[in-house]
Amino acid sequence: METKDIQKLIDFIAQSGLDEVNIETSELKLAIKRYSNVAPVAVQAAPAPAIQAPVSAPIPAAPVAPAIQPAAPAAQPAAVDTNKLITIKSPMIGTFYRSAGPDKPFFVEVGDEISSGKVVCIIEAMKLFNEIESEISGKIVKILVENASPVEFDQPLFLVEP
Repeated sequence: METKDIQKLIDFIAQSGLDEVNIETSELKLAIKRYSNVAPVAVQAAPAPAIQAPVSAPIPAAPVAPAIQPAAPAAQPAAVDTNKLITIKSPMIGTFYRSAGPDKPFFVEVGDEISSGKVVCIIEAMKLFNEIESEISGKIVKILVENASPVEFDQPLFLVEP
């Protein structure tokens, strides 16, 4: 039986009311089962209450976050200063590390002078440790990510004063 024949058989089963087909020849043994009718009913019934519970929980939590933000007036002047700062962003998705190992010193600290080509961190992606080098020269003003935390593509990692 060729791939085209198997695909035709799968298409036929999808259009028919059959849930299971078993074919056995001297060269091939083929079993096709369809569970689509049972799974959606169970899946649709379970998420509805689960979605409603978290939606009601964040509503009380939302007023807490705005109350914390105005309490930190120092954040607003820093935001004004960020216009002059350059951001070093993550070139990939992975785990951010500030040092080459747990017992090694951090690559950079706040206040350190960096130059173009200096390693500022490591991002682990799929068991590969990628050294991230600065493309600019300047002074590290702020480290925006905690050590050993996940980062997204293009996520800001450092603020640098040129």
